[in-house]
Amino acid sequence: MMNASTPAVPAEPIVLHERDGRGVHRITLNTPRRFNALSTAMLVALQQALDAVRDDEHARALVIAAQGKAFCAGHDLVEMRSTPDEGFYRDLFARCSRMMLSIQRLPVPVIARVQGLATAAGCQLVAQCDLAVAAEPATFGVNGIDVGLFCATPSVPLSRNMGPKQAMEMLLTGEFISAAEAQRRGLVNRTVAPEGLDAEVEALVAAILGKPREAIAMGKALFYRQRETGLEAAYQLAGQTMACNMMHPVAQEGVQAFIDKRPPAWKG
Repeated sequence: MMNASTPAVPAEPIVLHERDGRGVHRITLNTPRRFNALSTAMLVALQQALDAVRDDEHARALVIAAQGKAFCAGHDLVEMRSTPDEGFYRDLFARCSRMMLSIQRLPVPVIARVQGLATAAGCQLVAQCDLAVAAEPATFGVNGIDVGLFCATPSVPLSRNMGPKQAMEMLLTGEFISAAEAQRRGLVNRTVAPEGLDAEVEALVAAILGKPREAIAMGKALFYRQRETGLEAAYQLAGQTMACNMMHPVAQEGVQAFIDKRPPAWKG
């Protein structure tokens, strides 16, 4: 039994947030015993970390990772079942949707580092990231249907990552797919052996850091806006973005460097 003089051991933060000198942020889900489930507390902590990245004008990239065997097992079903209230559920899913949209709205690329199981809203989190690198043993599924709950919110980014029939099959059957199959279907970019996961993520980060932040920010915003419009409107948006991008000093310097057959100054 703890006596009065024994100092309390501080609880581990449920989300770890680091930033290196290059402006690369790393957010790590840190409740491995609960398979990094998206409880209300986890969603709050993730939102705070994402807002901090948003407010960092020198941020260049974000890696979302997780501790333990699972990347993320989706919503916390124990918490959900203990509060059978529609208002609570609406708030929970709205909070989760806001967090997912925050990833898309960040001006920097977001990379999911998937070391293990990603299911339901955890699979949604992978799909919502701009890029994803997975270890070969990782598995992916939207298996809410197994407990009578169609994974409606995960279906939104999932159907925007892979073909509709492939996404619908996963949603209707609850079956899991391997990392290799996830790559084939477009859910992840790269798959590697577990021991090579960090190196592969770093290679992707390094490739991004070699490009101008301003052009990436404009391009990412345009990429998602144009996907939700018709073809003609998409071309109009793209043309406007290209014109704005071309007027920016980084593009002016890049084009001049190409003409001069030299590296652009922003490459150092």
